[in-house]
Amino acid sequence: MPKLNASLVQSVLAHLNAQPRPHRRGAIGITWPLPGEPDLRRLAELQHAPLALPATAEDYSVTYHPWRDAPSPTELRGDAFSIPAPLSSPALKPDGIALLLIPALAVDQRGVRLGYGGGCYDRLLIQPGWSMLPTFAVLPEACIHPTLLPTDPWDRPLDGWITEKGCSLRRASQQSECSAR
Repeated sequence: MPKLNASLVQSVLAHLNAQPRPHRRGAIGITWPLPGEPDLRRLAELQHAPLALPATAEDYSVTYHPWRDAPSPTELRGDAFSIPAPLSSPALKPDGIALLLIPALAVDQRGVRLGYGGGCYDRLLIQPGWSMLPTFAVLPEACIHPTLLPTDPWDRPLDGWITEKGCSLRRASQQSECSAR
């Protein structure tokens, strides 16, 4: 897993470096890795954009907060689900975020992601401003589902996914924005 994780981080860096300057303003929203998920915390040391971590409330609403001491966990406290988050930092508005890297167990070719079933990111992505942010899953190539995943009316497709092999976008018209695959 460490070698795969390093490859995933390098693919994320390649995607970030391929973006034109105006698209690089704001924090990169990552998540604290749960067991088996890619660990993107090294991005704090490898690129210049600030990082933000989500905090999930009991009602499954999500806010993103700047992670000022990244990659140090000293300022972090458990959110409603005991996942470390910088809760002492104010919540960011969508214009303070450049890109969201959202966890996924699988993604299909439409950008529909299989998550953990709470729907917290789908709820976030329908809110004004948040729906306009670029959203990507970061996951191993083996988790790209060859057939369509089942959906519910509230599911929101992501803009693409980043694997150890590079970045893919769900719309061919966006291919110039993604690093070569």
